[in-house]
Amino acid sequence: MKTKRVVYPGTFDPITNGHIDLVTRASKLFDEVVLAVAANDRKNPLFSIEERVNLAKNVLPEFDNVEICGFDGLLKDLVESKKAHGVVRGLRAVSDFEYEFQLANMNRVLAPSMESLFLTPAEHLSYISSSLVKEISSLGGDVSKFVPSLVATALRDKFQSLKAK
Repeated sequence: MKTKRVVYPGTFDPITNGHIDLVTRASKLFDEVVLAVAANDRKNPLFSIEERVNLAKNVLPEFDNVEICGFDGLLKDLVESKKAHGVVRGLRAVSDFEYEFQLANMNRVLAPSMESLFLTPAEHLSYISSSLVKEISSLGGDVSKFVPSLVATALRDKFQSLKAK
């Protein structure tokens, strides 16, 4: 039997309830989901790749068909190494579509057999983004509605340590 495996790539800086919703949806549609945390130093992540991988592992323990890993390099290479059929990407709003469409087409040129599948989060989570969560947390705001409590604590601790420097 052929196993259907997909990669859900992202920076996950930090992982949010929206990301978790997409993992939940993908885990019901596919035999295996690889949540791939991108190093992505161009985005200057708040958390190290190790911290982001650990946060994801700690908030997604109940999924037995989800693998969490970090990666640095071309997505097509990771998809090939994981023997995945394609990638899952989240679309929160129409504004996400243009960028995701461009990425999907570029990936198709780099790896013609790699499919891109788009999922939308639950409506009540569609406005959540890691960038907004970080901004709110950096200003001392409560982000507990947007991220698991473990992530909210990690954000608070990270910003407190940065302020102490």
